[in-house]
Amino acid sequence: MTDALWTRDSVTAATSGSGDVDWSATGVSIDSRTIEKGDLFIALKGPHVDGHDHVVQALADGAAAVLVDHRPDGLADDAPVIEVDDTMTALNDLGKAGRNRSTAKIIAVTGSVGKTGTKDALRNALTLQGKTSASAHSYNNHWGVPLSLARMPADAEYGVFEVGMNHAGEITPLSQMIRPDVAIITTVEPAHIEFFDSIEAIADAKAEIFSGMNGGTAILNRDNPLYVRIAKGAKPPNVARTLSFGENPEADARLITRVADSSGNNVEAVICSRRIGYRLGLPGQHLVQNSLAVLAAICAVDADVAAAAKTLSELTPIAGRGARRIIKVPDGSFTIIDESYNANPASMRAAMETLAAMRPEPCAKRIAVLGDMRELGKNSRDYHVALADILIKNGIDKVYACGDQMAAMFDAIPTEMRGGYSDSAQELGQTVTARVRTGDVITVKGSLASGMKTVVDQLSALQTKATPEQGSTSNGAA
Repeated sequence: MTDALWTRDSVTAATSGSGDVDWSATGVSIDSRTIEKGDLFIALKGPHVDGHDHVVQALADGAAAVLVDHRPDGLADDAPVIEVDDTMTALNDLGKAGRNRSTAKIIAVTGSVGKTGTKDALRNALTLQGKTSASAHSYNNHWGVPLSLARMPADAEYGVFEVGMNHAGEITPLSQMIRPDVAIITTVEPAHIEFFDSIEAIADAKAEIFSGMNGGTAILNRDNPLYVRIAKGAKPPNVARTLSFGENPEADARLITRVADSSGNNVEAVICSRRIGYRLGLPGQHLVQNSLAVLAAICAVDADVAAAAKTLSELTPIAGRGARRIIKVPDGSFTIIDESYNANPASMRAAMETLAAMRPEPCAKRIAVLGDMRELGKNSRDYHVALADILIKNGIDKVYACGDQMAAMFDAIPTEMRGGYSDSAQELGQTVTARVRTGDVITVKGSLASGMKTVVDQLSALQTKATPEQGSTSNGAA
């Protein structure tokens, strides 16, 4: 039987709410569409949806109780309800209470690139060493962080939380809620620079992660040009020590050698004075960097570094962030690398380097399908044009693009590299699906708002159900 995460009494104590019916919950949810039996459903009000409209259905679907700021129509008199003044405030209160009751060693992860992957790698590594709670998906904002804290069991030994931002001042309250023992900044790049005066200002905003610490460990990218600036902010009383990672000879988690192939990296490194070799089951130099940060954090919480390193071979890319899919078609197959969730100059460069490491079949192509990078401000066109050199350097055979900003990049690449340009992702996807050939490897990338998932879906729809004979003869892309 699953232990109770929250009870009526613990929730009313945390939120100053009231409720007459006794109950206990094994989970917390703010989305009625994904309610699981035993969840406490918190009815938040958003700009387009009010969770109170779904309270009755949430209970019908198995919610143990609901937390509301008013009783909606149709709710039974004896329903398990907690009433509060404001449900968003109550979610924050519940997150703070979850943190206050915990004795877990807490790691917070932020950075311009690699937050979710680093968080997931830490969760996988620590789960084998003790009861571990971690943010789901990319729950890293003003509601994702308190929700993740509220979901942390009281007896968890480790907690791993992702923290994001696109404006200055957003990380401070989240860090003060998490109160991390260890804080990782993966890197600082011009992501969301539309909302900042400079990349230095982005670095300062990321350094807000230290504001909730009380003598813990900061883990910083020694290879990043802004390392010195960030390190100056990692000081007592918030930060007691700093560990660095990267290729820099002074790094505490230092890369010695990396041998890459199309599915991952064989890595040799020094982690906190200990030489160690491991397999990283993900391709890309930037992910090797993040694996060093993971192992430095394992060291910082006094967990088993060697055991953690073994789990890195089991990592696989996630949807929208490098997940791969082999699409079988009547005469063979082709490969999609789905990078459609987000994009900035650094992640775009990393994605093209990963595509360059792939080995298409003979006569097949490396293809990049690119949508606009958003929130890059007044220099957005320059950032997009700069991609042309990256595409050329990495030997990308054909480039397809959509969006106002990507038009400038498309004009800057050689004619022989131009696969096609369209104003919309929908139109671009139709062009790409008509031209893809057996053995091709296709990376689809853009900011979420550019709609590049549409292209991924269109390409995926080419999948055929192979007969046994087809299945035994189809060609898989390397």
